[in-house]
Amino acid sequence: MDLDLAAAYDRCRELHRRHGRTYYLATRLLPAWKRRHVHALYGFTRYADEIVDQTDALPPAERAARLDDWGGRFVAGLHGAPVSDPLLPAVLHTIAVFDLEREDFASFLKSMAMDLTVTSYRTYEHLLDYMEGSAAVIGTMMLPILGSSDPAAAREPARQLGFAFQLTNFIRDVGEDLARGRTYLPDEDLAAFGVTREDLFACHAAGRASGPVRELIRYEVTRAQAHYLAAAPGVVLLDGASQACIRTAYLLYGGILDEVAAQDYDVFARRATVPQRRRLGVATRALLTPAGSPVAVPGPPVR
Repeated sequence: MDLDLAAAYDRCRELHRRHGRTYYLATRLLPAWKRRHVHALYGFTRYADEIVDQTDALPPAERAARLDDWGGRFVAGLHGAPVSDPLLPAVLHTIAVFDLEREDFASFLKSMAMDLTVTSYRTYEHLLDYMEGSAAVIGTMMLPILGSSDPAAAREPARQLGFAFQLTNFIRDVGEDLARGRTYLPDEDLAAFGVTREDLFACHAAGRASGPVRELIRYEVTRAQAHYLAAAPGVVLLDGASQACIRTAYLLYGGILDEVAAQDYDVFARRATVPQRRRLGVATRALLTPAGSPVAVPGPPVR
């Protein structure tokens, strides 16, 4: 491997280590030769996200121009043009090695661009359209790297796991997203529970959730659980060497829902996180779990 490519993989791994602690821990359970490719995909998605969210001082038009420029260099690289970038060589190499679907990457960049102009979603179907590009395609990107005994059957569960992980993040990060001027809880859900965006801002400022907001979050948790349920059959369809990784990610991301329930669905009181001791315990048990064992749907029992 040439020095530029090795450096690009190292850059992606460092982004993953710093910003994706749960996923990074799970990735360490993969065979060594697969890890760098997962890091590359994470680096690609994280860097695009940083263009959108970590340059808040810039006007949306300038951030859009930066995202478009980076996306253009990525597309040029797909067509064989030389790229001068700290991480794109690793992404392009991974795409070539596994012949990943180019459309998935275009869909992802489209959803990232939406974050520059879209601040809320009227219905859950509208949110799913956004998450198709920002989450579901991550599952289908990952599937060839993880390997499967039945890729066709594993595809939809992989998409559903992407939905489950992202909706979990949306539930946990309501306050952070509000601070960026965005709401990922559908407007129709807010209305169903008698909650307005102004109510969410008031709860964020007060550092505690009102009763109606707690009930709203409880509902969103059950919605996320439905995606975990749909994703569960896909874990046992993965290559045996990849199951511990995804089992760990499944249980740790799902464990965030347990933490949300444990704090009575008050996502404003504190950020719901899985304690480090539990994280390590989950990873250890996943390594010891025989391949083919089913996974339990996370979160409290559905009422």
